[in-house]
Amino acid sequence: MLGRLNHVAIAVKDAEKAAKIYGAAFGAEISSAVPLPEHGVITVFVTLPNTKIEFIQPLGEASPIAKFLERNADGGIHHVCYEVADIIASRDTLIKEGARVLGDGQPKIGAHGKPVLFLHPKDFSGALVEIEQA
Repeated sequence: MLGRLNHVAIAVKDAEKAAKIYGAAFGAEISSAVPLPEHGVITVFVTLPNTKIEFIQPLGEASPIAKFLERNADGGIHHVCYEVADIIASRDTLIKEGARVLGDGQPKIGAHGKPVLFLHPKDFSGALVEIEQA
């Protein structure tokens, strides 16, 4: 059911600035900034050989990332994202096993144009988990 690690997301005040060092120091490929109004974020991806780093900054005052940055002024790891073969079957199995899906439980389109869901951190040892349709 659980696939590869797709990305680790880091909440920051300025996603482009945060990603810049990875390109300059390590020669990593840096994406353009992409606003995702439905999620309340702006994303910039750093592509690594085996996964990605997603820098996320708030988009608007109601952004969940704005609230995260209020509690963590310097930013920090926000979530990890795993790929799943079938997001609906995975959601149903997770719920059956006692995990809580955040929001209305219906997948939304994420930064890669694929369906995603977020899972409650209290069910995953304090880590916010995103699952993404592979």
